[in-house]
Amino acid sequence: MMGAGKSSVGACLRRRTGLGLLDMDDIVASKFGLSIPEIFAEHGEKKFREAETVALRCMRTGDQAIIVTGGGGVLRKENVEILKSLGVIVWLDADEKTLFARASRKQNRPLLRTKNPRKAFSQIHDARRPLYSSIADIRVDTSVLTGEEVAVAILAKFRRMNAKGKSPIPVKAS
Repeated sequence: MMGAGKSSVGACLRRRTGLGLLDMDDIVASKFGLSIPEIFAEHGEKKFREAETVALRCMRTGDQAIIVTGGGGVLRKENVEILKSLGVIVWLDADEKTLFARASRKQNRPLLRTKNPRKAFSQIHDARRPLYSSIADIRVDTSVLTGEEVAVAILAKFRRMNAKGKSPIPVKAS
């Protein structure tokens, strides 16, 4: 969900693991040569979501990486299937009030550019939360944690999965 800390946690994980970082928003923005708000304004959400799917399809390379998706990436079944085939899915969660406070700090959230951004956020949150819950292999509550603390929590959960033989992700000690 927007405001969960996906980009900052992704960067922390990259530093701790040495894996590459693929940020879907950055990839889509570079394909269009526009910022995310500009893509939404000029081409609409549907074209943005289509571009997300195309970018995900291109990731079936076998190279291990940290993939940071946008919060709406789960809205397409094909995206979920691709993500599941790529590895472990981590859901960065937080309480709705915290998520909204974080998301509304930035003025680059096209889905919150409404007369009532709080209501729009709540509707998006309520619609997506069950989707996140149903696909996540790991859930970490980011409400009161820094990006580094979230990265440490994720890596600890990966280590436990590795110990049980369930995680394909190598985790460097840090």
